[in-house]
Amino acid sequence: MIEVYVDGSTTGNPGPSGIGVFIKGEGHHLRVSEFIGAYSNHTTEFIALLRGLEEAQKLSPSIVSARSDSQIVCAAVEKRYAKNLEFAAILEKILTIIDTFDLFFIKWIPDDQNKAAHALARDAVLKQLPKM
Repeated sequence: MIEVYVDGSTTGNPGPSGIGVFIKGEGHHLRVSEFIGAYSNHTTEFIALLRGLEEAQKLSPSIVSARSDSQIVCAAVEKRYAKNLEFAAILEKILTIIDTFDLFFIKWIPDDQNKAAHALARDAVLKQLPKM
């Protein structure tokens, strides 16, 4: 089983945004820290999950367990529906990837259990901000 921890970080809402992905399991330890431009905080969380699943898919796992501290993302994936059109477009891509796994789980976790992904997301934003 692969565990995929994801988080988004936004300075302002919307504002400069970064994503963090931490993947572990089946002998893998992968970290992704990327600046993605200016987005709202919720959109950033959806993009983080999409990016995390894209990386997980490359590892060809049969079982994937995703963890996010975003309740809106977890609820949308569980319901396979998002009312917001921007979220829905990203969710469609997420669901396409999810459907390639034999088993997929998503679980909401509190911030203190998502420190690795959070630090990666925050670092991606901080690297883009002007130095003072």
